[in-house]
Amino acid sequence: MIALSEQDMKQMANKGIAKERVEDQINTFKEGIPFVDLQSAAVVGNGILRFTEGEERELINYYESNVSNLDILKFVPASGAASRMFKALFSFLDSYDPSNESLEAYFERTGDKDIKKLATGLEQMPFYKKVMDRLPSKFNSQGEKVFKFVKELLVEEALNYGFYPKGLLPFHKYGENTATPFEEHLKEGALYASSSNGSQLHFTISEQHEEMFKAELDAVGERVSKDTGIDYSVSYSFQKPSTDTIAVDMNNEPFRNPDGTVLFRPGGHGALIENLNEQDADIIFIKNIDNVAVMQDAKAVADSKKTLAGVLLKVQKKAFEYAKMLDEGSVSEKELDIIRVFLSEEMNVKFSKDFDSLSNKEKTDVLKSKINRPIRICGMVKNEGEPGGGPFWIKNADGEISLQIIESAQIDMDNPKQVDILQNSTHFNPVDLVCGIRDYKGNKFNLLDFIDPKQGFITEKTMNGKELKALELPGLWNGAMAHWNTIFVEVPLVTFNPVKTVLDLLKDSHQA
Repeated sequence: MIALSEQDMKQMANKGIAKERVEDQINTFKEGIPFVDLQSAAVVGNGILRFTEGEERELINYYESNVSNLDILKFVPASGAASRMFKALFSFLDSYDPSNESLEAYFERTGDKDIKKLATGLEQMPFYKKVMDRLPSKFNSQGEKVFKFVKELLVEEALNYGFYPKGLLPFHKYGENTATPFEEHLKEGALYASSSNGSQLHFTISEQHEEMFKAELDAVGERVSKDTGIDYSVSYSFQKPSTDTIAVDMNNEPFRNPDGTVLFRPGGHGALIENLNEQDADIIFIKNIDNVAVMQDAKAVADSKKTLAGVLLKVQKKAFEYAKMLDEGSVSEKELDIIRVFLSEEMNVKFSKDFDSLSNKEKTDVLKSKINRPIRICGMVKNEGEPGGGPFWIKNADGEISLQIIESAQIDMDNPKQVDILQNSTHFNPVDLVCGIRDYKGNKFNLLDFIDPKQGFITEKTMNGKELKALELPGLWNGAMAHWNTIFVEVPLVTFNPVKTVLDLLKDSHQA
């Protein structure tokens, strides 16, 4: 048991955090979170599907012929602030004085490749004109120009982009106009995530940015709607305070702030399973806010999304037929075997060795539990050295083998066999999901029932000079979806254009 004061209980009640939840989290710190047990990398032919052009066209047609009658939602995690994007630029402002040093001397002294790249590509930046219009027309040196440009871009009393939400920064330049990721997601939504009732998008954002997002919708919504011929419905939600996790000291006691209150920290993107659980639609597309293509690549991106959605609709149709058969009872042994083969070969479900020796009633119960689950179709991109999780077959604590998206932090890097499996991985996760969250009767699953709490992360941090341990919840597309039925599909690299640093905007994929 942990010692919690009346003040602690009041603090937890204000956040909506139950005492039992805190006790569970402290037990997790005490027990630790085991590394995952990788069985093999998922590759094409063993866990990842690859389609021919003809098969893709058939799946796209299947989706397009069914979409008008469906509720479609695009769910976009968008709460990221841009400050990390500009880390190198903030550092440059701190370490360079153009009145004392030339830019060349600075490069020689620091070897700062990021600023060198920025200086070379300055005019290609989507916000170049906007910044330059605010600056004097002449500079004493190139160093002064770059320094003043960066300062105007970032500091609070100027454009303040360093503290913007990432989704509202200019990412792409089309002639005289620029477009934010928010606007690009609207335009994309018209291409693949719309039906007879228009295009519905849901953004998870930070509460402090809500008015900014609404202002952007007011500024661009009508124009985009006119250009695309689509009506938009946009909603927002925030990460819930109740999903914050307790921090502990190195003795697993609650870590306390200088004022004596307990330190709670945001639980990471896994907390968004609660936001997703509040949505309801036939099909939900999930894609991060910073992963947007310029419009010349939009058709290729849309075709890829429709392919994934076609896979979902086809497999779901069969799953629904079989789930209904199982519910209505008196399924023959032959039919039970057909359902088992479907789950095994098309849904990647593994069965225990003793399944064949079970009675028909026991088999029916097992098949019901395996088939009545949300389904996720996950795009996977060929590994080009980008950071991010990857697709693997893993074995959980109950001995069940399943397909999962695993982050490198979950893998025991001191175990040569596990490292070997990691190195055999050919694909990585670009966060490109199409989800079916309803059962065959049209009822929404409670997504919180399908989380594997043992797939979180414990990290060590410091605060006010003291060490602490922090807990991240199982990631939204990792452990938060661990017990979903999962299909991985290879998708083209053109679908993956994340912007992790401002210099990514100089890549060809972001130049219109």
